[in-house]
Amino acid sequence: MGVNITLSESQQAKYIKQHKTDKEMIIQGLNEASQKIHEANKEKGFYDKPREIGTLLMLVVSELSEALEADRKDIHADFEAYETKLNSEPNRAFVKQPCIFQKYIKDTFEDEIADTFIRLFDLCGYMNIDIEKHIMLKLSYNEYRPHKHGKNY
Repeated sequence: MGVNITLSESQQAKYIKQHKTDKEMIIQGLNEASQKIHEANKEKGFYDKPREIGTLLMLVVSELSEALEADRKDIHADFEAYETKLNSEPNRAFVKQPCIFQKYIKDTFEDEIADTFIRLFDLCGYMNIDIEKHIMLKLSYNEYRPHKHGKNY
């Protein structure tokens, strides 16, 4: 049996303001990131012709599949080795960075998760989705849902 707690109107307002602030901090800058990533992809030629939404969605799925395979093979980023190697010759880091990235980061689980976010942000930028607003709405909605949203998992 739960405890019934009554909050004054000012306490309720403070609670709502604090929760909204926490959520806003989580999502701040996602719209800007979406636009920048989409613009960069346009500059690289990925939007020389109209794109189908189904294709863009499947590209997100393909990145998740690649992440799954990397994890199944225990292929994870070695940030320590990456940083060590990158900093070993600081004057040449700019020239060497792609090679070092390929050796220690490329095609790892973490790299594929990053690709997934990039694909999602690109899609949001392409479709002009206000992802900050939609995440904020969903987080607020989820607060009122039951444990595990009423499902087993």
